Amino acid sequence: MLVDADALAREVVEPGTPGLASVVEAFGEDMLGADGGLDRARLGALVFGNPDRLAVLNSIVHPLVRERAAAMIGTAPRGAVVVQDIPLLVETGQGSNFHLVLVVDAPDEARVQRMVEHRDMTEEQARSRMAAQAARDVRLAAADVVLDNSGTVDELKAAVDALWTGRLAPFADNISKERPAPRTGGPVLAPADPTWATQAARLAARIQAAVPADILAVDHIGSTAVHGLDAKDIIDLQLTVADLATADRIAPLLAAAGFPLWPGVFADSPKPSHPDPAAWAKRLHGNADPGRPVNLHIRPAGSPGWRFALCFRDWLRDDAAARTEYLAEKRRVAALHSVDRSTAGYAADKEAWFSEHAAGRMDDWVKRTGWQPPSYATATAAGSGGSAAGATAGRTAQS
Repeated sequence: MLVDADALAREVVEPGTPGLASVVEAFGEDMLGADGGLDRARLGALVFGNPDRLAVLNSIVHPLVRERAAAMIGTAPRGAVVVQDIPLLVETGQGSNFHLVLVVDAPDEARVQRMVEHRDMTEEQARSRMAAQAARDVRLAAADVVLDNSGTVDELKAAVDALWTGRLAPFADNISKERPAPRTGGPVLAPADPTWATQAARLAARIQAAVPADILAVDHIGSTAVHGLDAKDIIDLQLTVADLATADRIAPLLAAAGFPLWPGVFADSPKPSHPDPAAWAKRLHGNADPGRPVNLHIRPAGSPGWRFALCFRDWLRDDAAARTEYLAEKRRVAALHSVDRSTAGYAADKEAWFSEHAAGRMDDWVKRTGWQPPSYATATAAGSGGSAAGATAGRTAQS
């Protein structure tokens, strides 16, 4: 199903609608054409380039469009992929409401040329329209997928077809079956990607939007959270809850948002400073999106695993020598498991380094720096006996 926000924006101000009456009340009768319909060119000339007037228009039209869109989506059959085409998605802050955000991108000069050629605008009008929208770099930062529209229409169609087949259709199928996207192959370290942090923030916002009442925090953890550190291209996030009963209760909401439970993973490996296995209990979810692997670790605030994940991240961020040594260990173990069909052996073989080498040095760093983990009003004392180890701190496919 396609929900076209531009088309809906026209429908909600057609003659005889409450939307048109509100526009006329705000901007005057001269916004009407001879046929009684909205004179879009006149209204556009009035509001674009005038932020205050544009805000008034948006306050009238946007709620009506969202209401109509919600009604359309409500009729979609179960398991359908709903694509909402929203030109002002970024400006209206709706990105976190969707499973995936797709931006169709072209250079600014190409956009100006197309508006002049195909919409009968002057260059000044085109640039005024663009100035009222989010800057290109802001749009790109909000995107999970960027399609290049600087070429031909056929090239763009081919890219859309490939995206549908390789990512959107499997993504929808995984969500309907409540399963993470399958992963195969051994550990492959990717060069440090400066966009990992932006990707993590986008995913965290999506998770928080799905379960706003029960999440204490969502933190970017693991190697991809450490600037300049090579890592497997998997985003690790830690979702902090009050207790594991909360984790189990919100599991269906996370699955619907695209983060189903990994079956059979219920605890971290205990560390020597706090060996009790029960204290390291957690829940692990993954991303149903085959195009962006994610490990979502759900841990109670104050538990030893929660503290360790945060502290280890902050220690690596602060200590260049620790980063160098950890990278060397990662490369050594990755080489040992380069022909594996999973990353299980890689993860298991790193445990000795954490226990025998990292734990003591990290505790020394905590004592030296005075590091403390975040505190929450509902945090429990689940990890109060352990050593300090932690850190400071949609429902549709979207086009």
